[in-house]
Amino acid sequence: MHKDGKWAKSIIALQEDDGKWGCFHSLSKFYNAPLTTEQALRRLERLGYTIEDECIQKAVAYMDDCLTGKNSIPDRQEKVHDWCIFTSLILATWIRRFTGDNPNANKVAKQWAAVISNAFAGGTYNHFEYVNSYHEILGMKPNGGRLIDFMNFYPISLLTDCLNAKTEMTLMSYALNKESGIYYIYDKQLSILPCCFESREASRYLGAIELLSKYKFAKSDLKFVADWLVEQRNTNGKWDMGKIVNDKVYFPLSDDWRRQETREADCTERVDALLKDLLEW
Repeated sequence: MHKDGKWAKSIIALQEDDGKWGCFHSLSKFYNAPLTTEQALRRLERLGYTIEDECIQKAVAYMDDCLTGKNSIPDRQEKVHDWCIFTSLILATWIRRFTGDNPNANKVAKQWAAVISNAFAGGTYNHFEYVNSYHEILGMKPNGGRLIDFMNFYPISLLTDCLNAKTEMTLMSYALNKESGIYYIYDKQLSILPCCFESREASRYLGAIELLSKYKFAKSDLKFVADWLVEQRNTNGKWDMGKIVNDKVYFPLSDDWRRQETREADCTERVDALLKDLLEW
């Protein structure tokens, strides 16, 4: 219902012919673009765009070319991580957020699934097994940089349909109780609910729960979030997270937030979708 709004139109107008929006992961003064490909995809996904839409098809084709080496993202190489591992991870993640039918992205997901499965094979997280599997399966080069912590947006998003029930449940327990949360999304312990529902913190918290809610075997562990959301309803049965959550990432969805009814409708749409996902177990 938001695909014809001003937010989507402004983003699509900036898409380049090859399907990208400037740099992929980080804004750079060396590439004159007002947003990254990743930022564009995140917003368009929120606004209802899917693989059925031409702009997403172009972006997925571009990402697939970069993943296979036919093209490359224009970002300056970061020295913190092994660049090849990191770029394949972020590209595969965003491809799979729109389609599960891409063999190249699925290959990356299978590799990461093997790494995570080995790390949790004993019923709890084993860092030694994670490091060993990371090097053996992902092929990290000597002196290739720091290992990627799997508790960040990319692996957690990438693996939603790749793990068996036992691994999902142990991963969920680990994710909910990790003090630093999910990097790039929410930096606090997820088993502790936000103090204030009308806050950007709560909006980011929902972003993390939206990721975890895709793990079907462990979804029951998130019932406490569903209960909390039900308690946050207004007397009219809707939700309002307040003006402060207008961050141009999760909100707004509608063109105009000057009216409370519009803001309330956007917030209710998001919470309703999450509750529907959480209660399917």
